[in-house]
Amino acid sequence: MSIEDFAQLSDRAIMFASFVYAGALLAHVAEWARSMSRPAAVRRERVAVGAPGPAEAAPSAEALERWELKIESSARIGVALTVVGALLHLVGVVARSFATDPVRVPWGNMYEFTVTGTLVVVIGYLALLRRLDLRWLGLFLTAFVVVTLMAANLLLITSAGPLVPALHSYWLVIHVGAAMVSSGAFALGALASLVFLLKARGEERPGSRLARISRLFPAGDALDRFAYRVHAVGFPLWTFAVLIAGPIWAEYAWGSYWNWDPKEVWAFITWVCYAAYLHARATAGWKGKAAAMLALIGFASLLFNFVGINFFFGGGSMHSYAG
Repeated sequence: MSIEDFAQLSDRAIMFASFVYAGALLAHVAEWARSMSRPAAVRRERVAVGAPGPAEAAPSAEALERWELKIESSARIGVALTVVGALLHLVGVVARSFATDPVRVPWGNMYEFTVTGTLVVVIGYLALLRRLDLRWLGLFLTAFVVVTLMAANLLLITSAGPLVPALHSYWLVIHVGAAMVSSGAFALGALASLVFLLKARGEERPGSRLARISRLFPAGDALDRFAYRVHAVGFPLWTFAVLIAGPIWAEYAWGSYWNWDPKEVWAFITWVCYAAYLHARATAGWKGKAAAMLALIGFASLLFNFVGINFFFGGGSMHSYAG
């Protein structure tokens, strides 16, 4: 295959992956809708088939089993489509590497970083799905992936091409690779923190639709604990990426370990946010809403570091070539 063929394969595989992820999102929406309407649906089914007894009578075991099977089928379809989407996504990322001469890692600009980083998030979710029973995260994860890939294709897409001279270094693999994996962990932690806040809000408003939704989530302690664990995994990698590998590469490329570049400064601000989150959890015993809000602030800072800096400070940033 030629370079152009690999470029087309990459673009098409990522496009089809987006469609499959959208299908997975719809399947998880169906799962949630059926889970929320389970009692009412079973009562309607009894009335429709002429079952004896009032409409408010307790549903039969068979009716419940049929409805639970529908919910389970939707969930399995969602997971299966997510796996298919991840495989197509992987093909697109790998093909992107072969779409240039010489072959290089597929994270040489913001579009590639976003596409590959999103794949890291999906792989992390699928790897932990059975071990930690993360099916409750499927709806939020697929929504995040669909929106992120859509934004990447609308705002960040760049034709495959050779790296600029400043990126011809093995530090591109080390520095950016570590930042990408840690960002994937932070994304999972942010989604869990968002779910925690939704559950807490629903518990404060009994009888509301949000309260009904919140009953589909795991216990608040489990959500809080999962968020803390993935943040604890991502933080050392982020520390290595922005405070060790990044400055070493900067000294090699620009002759100085620290240049007060906007992306460097904001990466450090993001590090401070996550350091505050983990420090508060470990020493002050912060849990619950305060910790979840701090985690989301950290993730917002992370997103601004990767996207906002390029839009607002692109011309004045030494990292502008990575836009």
